[in-house]
Amino acid sequence: MSSRMDDGMKLPPLRLLLVDDEDAIRVMLGKGLSRMGHEVTVAEDGHAGVRALTESTFDAALIDLRMPGLDGWGVISHLKEVAPSTDFIICSGHGELDDAVQAFRMGANDFMQKPFTALDMEPMLRRIAEKKLLANKNIALENELTTIRGKTELIGDTPPMERVKTLVERIAPTDSSVLILGETGTGKELVARRVHELSRRANMPFVAVNCGALPENLVESELFGHKKGAFTGADTPRKGLIEVASGGTLFLDELGELDKSMQVKLLRFLESGEVRRVGENDAFHVDVRIVCATNRHLSEMVDEGKFREDLFFRVNTFEIRLPPLRERKDDIPSIARHLVARHMHRDWVSEDIISPEAIKVLRAHSWSGNVRELANAIEHAVILSGGNTIQPEDLPASVTRKANSSSRPFLVTNFAEPLTLREIEMEAILQTLDKYDGDKPKTADELGIALKTLYNKLNQLQAQDRSKAG
Repeated sequence: MSSRMDDGMKLPPLRLLLVDDEDAIRVMLGKGLSRMGHEVTVAEDGHAGVRALTESTFDAALIDLRMPGLDGWGVISHLKEVAPSTDFIICSGHGELDDAVQAFRMGANDFMQKPFTALDMEPMLRRIAEKKLLANKNIALENELTTIRGKTELIGDTPPMERVKTLVERIAPTDSSVLILGETGTGKELVARRVHELSRRANMPFVAVNCGALPENLVESELFGHKKGAFTGADTPRKGLIEVASGGTLFLDELGELDKSMQVKLLRFLESGEVRRVGENDAFHVDVRIVCATNRHLSEMVDEGKFREDLFFRVNTFEIRLPPLRERKDDIPSIARHLVARHMHRDWVSEDIISPEAIKVLRAHSWSGNVRELANAIEHAVILSGGNTIQPEDLPASVTRKANSSSRPFLVTNFAEPLTLREIEMEAILQTLDKYDGDKPKTADELGIALKTLYNKLNQLQAQDRSKAG
């Protein structure tokens, strides 16, 4: 599409339905709109238009009023029933004032009097495209509000983190897919956001999806969308998150948790760029960059037959490995001060906000939960310190144990304060995750719980973190 917004950003193409009984108009407008970058479906009469609306979803419909059999008003009535959010433009060779008034009363975006060209329609199609982009950004924002945002800043200057920063800066300007690997809590989504913000798509939506948290029976609908009536409970048509991210970046976290059937559908999208909503026959193109992340060893899953090799190669164009916190302990002081500033709602804090003794304790801890665990510990300390210099006694009991505590069993007794049952449970989960390098199935087997139960407990921990952050 040639039109652009005021800031020079290219608008996404539209899926258009053209309903007109005149062959010449269908050919002329169809070719003209296609040259402008839109995807056009043509219908030769009102009944064909209704069938198209039943089978597929469109951003806008161009509807002729005077047609034999079912006229334009009938098509509009059906459109309002099955896809009330779809924009529509009336096309008429008569131009009666009463028709124009009735069209606007029914919610038409515009009334075009024949003859006209595709170029004449560009201003109104630009407005529809801008409206679509704004709607997608709003949906993306609602999705983002369920996560902890904070500043998108990669903290640390140790060699492992410098390598990560260099890779991000080199990869971000491209449109290549990226695979981010790392243990739970290492900041994979933060890196994905940084890739997005340094890319040419920075002003477009960033949509984060936790594949492991999606209900198995709704994964396809969440990613690809569905039409009204596609399944029980689908009372209205819905955009998939891939479509919501159109023009921007889709971040697929916990990619290794997708089952084989969804891996096939994702691979098909990555190869073709086409999305087919659940219950629809027609596919449409979506321009989106894919960034994936996992804490599992996908190459081992490929060998075990649990992950498709072709999908692995498709998402692994560029690979970024995030080091665990225990491998970059020299970064702990700067990360901790950054977290203190965030919890105190400040842009910065002095270096002495954390005492040398407390820093020593932080550096000695094993941090099986990585930066996420450190963030929880700092929040605990900020509250207890009352905004004063953080001392060792302000840190959680799980952190103030001896440095070799990670090698002892979970239920130790030589610590300053008793732990709650939830703290003991979460430490057991996080240490077992660390033991198996983030492999959730192995962790669940070791703990004797179902994989879904493990996800529920990790989601509860994340929900608790978000509640505190809010």
